[in-house]
Amino acid sequence: MFLRTDTYFSPNPLMRILSAVAFVIAVSFPSFAQVGTSGLNQAESLGKSVYGLGFSAGAASGIGLSFRTHLPSKSSFQGVFGIIKTTAKLSMSVGAEYQHDLTRGSSNRFFFVGALGYFYSGYSKNDLTGPFRLGAGLGSEFNVKDAVHVTIQGMFVYFSNGTVLPLPQASLHYYFF
Repeated sequence: MFLRTDTYFSPNPLMRILSAVAFVIAVSFPSFAQVGTSGLNQAESLGKSVYGLGFSAGAASGIGLSFRTHLPSKSSFQGVFGIIKTTAKLSMSVGAEYQHDLTRGSSNRFFFVGALGYFYSGYSKNDLTGPFRLGAGLGSEFNVKDAVHVTIQGMFVYFSNGTVLPLPQASLHYYFF
């Protein structure tokens, strides 16, 4: 098996830290795509914001549709909202992220990310023991083709029941330049 859950979620603190460090190192190496200049660089040079619409999935900021704006500075903001309703059970999440660019290339960027979210799942009350979440970590965004971008993040996520886990997040956005 590629990812051993018995090691990753080990109660041994050293194994948890080593797993988290290995994950952050793996997502932090830049990837060089064979595409033109990213619109995010164009936004900074033009002095205007760039907006993106897509899908995001993560334990800190939520799972669902997402809207991202990258300001003409080194800052980005993202909102995420998702809802699924079966016959009686409701599951939903709402969250937000702040991203601060550390480096930016022609087709990628590497950034610090902070996130918060609220998760609900239940029939008449929330069945989750840690519905509020805070996360902090590092991420990288890659220009896949034209205005399509993929983001991968590694975060330490704090759950409101006191649990802290190193977890990944991912998103796919289409930017409107």
